Amino acid sequence: MNNTKTYVSGGLKEMLIIALPIIVSQSCDTLMVFTDRLFMSKLGAVQMNAVMSGGLSIYMMICFFTGIIGFSTALVGQYLGANRKEMCSITAAQSFVLAIIAYPVVLLLKPLVYKLFNIMGLSPEQMVYQSVYFNIMVYGTIIGLLRSVLTSYFSGIGKTRIIMVSMLITMVVNVVVNYIIIFGRLGFPEMGIRGAAYGTLIGGFTGLLVLFVAYLKKQNLEEFHIKQSWKWRPDVMKKLLWFGTPPGVEQLLCIIAFNSIVLIFQSHSAVSAIAASITFSWDMVSYVPLMGIEIAVTSLVGRYMGARRLDLAEKSAMSGIKIGLIFSIIVFILFLGFPGLLVDVFKPKQFDPVFADARSLSIIMIRLATIYVTIEASIVVFIGVLRGAGDTFFAMIVSTTMHWMMAIGIFVSLRYLNISTQGAWGIAVGTFFLMGIVFYLRYKSGKWKEIELV
Repeated sequence: MNNTKTYVSGGLKEMLIIALPIIVSQSCDTLMVFTDRLFMSKLGAVQMNAVMSGGLSIYMMICFFTGIIGFSTALVGQYLGANRKEMCSITAAQSFVLAIIAYPVVLLLKPLVYKLFNIMGLSPEQMVYQSVYFNIMVYGTIIGLLRSVLTSYFSGIGKTRIIMVSMLITMVVNVVVNYIIIFGRLGFPEMGIRGAAYGTLIGGFTGLLVLFVAYLKKQNLEEFHIKQSWKWRPDVMKKLLWFGTPPGVEQLLCIIAFNSIVLIFQSHSAVSAIAASITFSWDMVSYVPLMGIEIAVTSLVGRYMGARRLDLAEKSAMSGIKIGLIFSIIVFILFLGFPGLLVDVFKPKQFDPVFADARSLSIIMIRLATIYVTIEASIVVFIGVLRGAGDTFFAMIVSTTMHWMMAIGIFVSLRYLNISTQGAWGIAVGTFFLMGIVFYLRYKSGKWKEIELV
């Protein structure tokens, strides 16, 4: 990769080249989770709720470590911008060390998660299914940790197509295997929720192999000096830990808050549980692809900060907002115009009176979500800018504070103030709107421009 190709302009074309493959990748990830919930909804609403809560709990266990590892996208990008390619692979090597250390720690956290399940007062039936799913998935967390290392590296150097290829293969394997072993097709036994867990792990492992093959290809080995990178570099590890810990803490505290919100809704009533699962499923569809834009912005801003081209870093941010707004407008139209169709995707095969009651509530909650979907694009872009520049502490403080304000507000409103479920959901919508304003003000202050990582 030569400098002429690397430093294009920070415009829409450059942003799309990096962002589109990541958006496709994130969409594949979303589709896999969505499909798992859809398959489970055909077996019953309780199984669908169990997969959602169980999956969030798995992510909660690794998100602190993936947050630290994920910062390597910005660090690799800055080293690339500074034309120090050998440091890109050295950064990846330190991330591999973190992933290996993290895995046994994650397994030791299992009992704490089971305690959380009990504290939230879930129904005994959901607890049975959720425990089965969680207990299988937790042993496959090493797949997610290692995938985070490689996707962060390839995002940092701007080679995002391989991430897309990996996720497309992961998605196809996951959906096909899940369908076969969940419902017992092609002579395989019907495994139900166990099949959902095993299928997800098989798909994830397949995609991880694709990334490893790409990482060890001759061109990558030679261009980024991969063979010489396998050494302990405390200076790089220090940067990863110093600047990566805030995103790690942020992800951990935010996912605990979000998981608590889901569990609060699910423990409120059977109708609220179904409505929340459906609404959050579609909310994830609208939000996760935007994370691809966030990663692309982090990569480009990191690259231009490393090259000390602040003007192009700002231009990259504006390009990210333009792309994000186009996507958000499409989601806005779907949520406002077709909420009934979106809800009915999760309709059980046989009539369920609880689902029938939850349908109207789900429609209201999805329509309320249109209030903040258009501001989500700005939120992810400004967070991407701050992380790319190394302004991770501020992002952590704001994001965690807002998420916990949201969780506490919803808990109090449902448990003590007897506010309706849609009213509690309104608190979440308003909090996201406020978050967007705060991140915009930080971006406009320009303090992120003063940070030097490399």
